[in-house]
Amino acid sequence: MAVDFEQDASGAWNEMFESPGQPRAIYKGLFDDLRHIPVNELRSRAEQLSRTFLDRGVTFAHGGEERPFPLDLVPRLISAAEWDHLARGIAQRVRALEAFLGDVYGPGAIFDDGLIPRAVVTSSPHFCRPAFGIHPANGVRVTVAGIDLIRDEVGNFRVLEDNVRIPSGVSYVIENRRAMTQTFASLFADHRVHPVDVYPARLLAALRAAAPPNVADPVVVVLSPGVHNAAYFEHVLLARMMGVELVEGRDLVCRNNRVFMRTTHGEHPVHSIYRRVDDDWLDPLQFRPESIIGVAGLVNAARAGHVALANGLGNGVADDKLVYTYVPDFISYYLSESPLIDNVETHRLEDPEVLAEILAHVEDYVIKPVDGSGGKGIVIGPQADEETLAATRAAVALAPRNWIAQRPVALSTHPTLIDDVIAPRHIDLRPFAVNDGSEVWVLPGGLTRVALGEGELVVNSSKGGGSKDTWVLTDHLSAPVADVAPTAMPAMAQPDPRRQSDVSLPLGSDQ
Repeated sequence: MAVDFEQDASGAWNEMFESPGQPRAIYKGLFDDLRHIPVNELRSRAEQLSRTFLDRGVTFAHGGEERPFPLDLVPRLISAAEWDHLARGIAQRVRALEAFLGDVYGPGAIFDDGLIPRAVVTSSPHFCRPAFGIHPANGVRVTVAGIDLIRDEVGNFRVLEDNVRIPSGVSYVIENRRAMTQTFASLFADHRVHPVDVYPARLLAALRAAAPPNVADPVVVVLSPGVHNAAYFEHVLLARMMGVELVEGRDLVCRNNRVFMRTTHGEHPVHSIYRRVDDDWLDPLQFRPESIIGVAGLVNAARAGHVALANGLGNGVADDKLVYTYVPDFISYYLSESPLIDNVETHRLEDPEVLAEILAHVEDYVIKPVDGSGGKGIVIGPQADEETLAATRAAVALAPRNWIAQRPVALSTHPTLIDDVIAPRHIDLRPFAVNDGSEVWVLPGGLTRVALGEGELVVNSSKGGGSKDTWVLTDHLSAPVADVAPTAMPAMAQPDPRRQSDVSLPLGSDQ
């Protein structure tokens, strides 16, 4: 028996269908393939995907428990033309955020010109005074960015939020593709899909480019908080695929404003650190003195120019959701361009008139904490009960700076295998950009996250969400094609023996 496609009654933009039973042109081949596959075979393939993730340790930590990250077998498709527009819009946004961070931790021209009040920035929970005086050798503070996008009710992509502090999730992009090519290679037969396995090489090149300029062969490491971090699997995967050491704070030492890595062959200098440790825990001399996962003296070493920190200290101020409302202005101010991708309609609550309107109609808005991540603290007014709404009104009235209000957007839906039917579920998209100082490169595809519960709008893994393989198609026969053989994925690079640490690393908070 063939699988049934459940109709979408949500009123949201459906990625696959333009009307019931009528797939969009880009999805016609995939739709024809899926509807002729028996339900029991689809279920079997889905179980195989789950086993593949379990066998490879593709997990995330939640509540102290390691869980596999659910991967739906119905991929999301994006056309070459649409991706070109998205990639240019994401790169534009990253360049503007880069310029903003260099300005606020430098001359502060944007304050003098009155584009954003200085108090908005300095009151941000992630504003970082120790970041002053740190001047990256290649001018890059945003080495990696994850820009969250949604598609609204009429099919337009919009930026939901920016993640330039410690964005996570790219490991699932890589592993999703690996699993799909092993489990469902036949689906790739009629599609030319951009590969995603080039990401580690791009990241490594950017990290090497960030190193001090007088170093001929920079040593790069990935600094992790350790095995209990929710994204530890990603730390391990990226370190191994880049062929660099995965270290914890105890493996590094600072002396004379230089950083060294302890190895079985003695200490070796470190020049570039891809850090996956939050600012507050990074250096006990500058931040929390009780931190045992940071490295004492690391900030001064960066300020002296002897080591590069990626991503940069203090980047979190650009992730502040109140600052987010100013990003279109940043694009105009720093780049003299118009935004290629619009924000979601958002209201600043420090204006008394706006605040009064939101408090009177809080049930009509999505209320978000400015420093929240992973879906934490979000109140979706139309779905909230009276008790939650009352508590939200009180919290917002007490500290308006700590909240924003957004127009509810019906996130687009995508057919998703749920039990024995393919049903519509809400999705978003997190593309990843890598900045090496000369180019902002955007990985073709990114992480499509899917809310697996019917009508659920929060897609985060911590809230029970899953993911999809995201296919960016190419119209050109000479362009790269997705690898379809299990052996086609490149082997993980081997670390240089002279950089071997004495730490045994098991396979395995980021944003």
